[in-house]
Amino acid sequence: MADDNMTLESYLAQGGVLTSPANASPRYRAEVMKIMATFVDSELAGAAGFADVVNKAPGLRERIAASKIVLEKTRHAETVLELMGEFGTNTARYATSHPWAARLARDATADTRRSDHDMRLSVFNYPLSGWVDAVTMNLVMGLAVGVQLGDLRKLSYQPLAEKFAEIAPVEANHVKLASEGLAALVEAGDADAIRLSLDYWRARVAPIFGSEDPTRFKSLAALGLRHRSSAEMRADWDAALGDALAGLGLG
Repeated sequence: MADDNMTLESYLAQGGVLTSPANASPRYRAEVMKIMATFVDSELAGAAGFADVVNKAPGLRERIAASKIVLEKTRHAETVLELMGEFGTNTARYATSHPWAARLARDATADTRRSDHDMRLSVFNYPLSGWVDAVTMNLVMGLAVGVQLGDLRKLSYQPLAEKFAEIAPVEANHVKLASEGLAALVEAGDADAIRLSLDYWRARVAPIFGSEDPTRFKSLAALGLRHRSSAEMRADWDAALGDALAGLGLG
């Protein structure tokens, strides 16, 4: 910290960064842990769900791409989990701590919660339904992840911000793979099935940005843990998805 007389809150509010849990207040530690756990649990749940559809891919090239996504999401979970270990998390037991493949019924309403809920984003409570649906979800959610990582890579906890900066281009490539996969499916005559999946997943991805809570946003922004509002990020996601769908002839 630049000035020993400056409080942690003042330091962070002026754009300061932390590099170790030892320097963090209990509240700051709790908020950073929540960010990390949400990301790790979402990556593990997402990888588990996508692994189930690898063998439903129409060809070897698509199976390789799907397997690559599963591997990289699991690796992203591992790299952030390592940081959680520095905060006291038992990393050795984490991978088996929740049923990552658990899902609600496909027709569950978009605001339904599992009773044994871990910290995954709510969208990962819903099951994939075949290859077309999986590729569609990968595009819709992948674009949302890109928007979120744009904010997360500016976190005041520098080690985590650096991890997210490394992860962002890999996740962006998952969007590229999804776009290429959808283009092939459109050419194969699956546009109507894609549109049905789009309706399903748009309704379930939109809530992950959270509701507007100006007081909480201001509090997290003062700690350097949020930089853009939920509404701003949701609008960016919606615009990016619109552009992607227009490029595929699905707009």
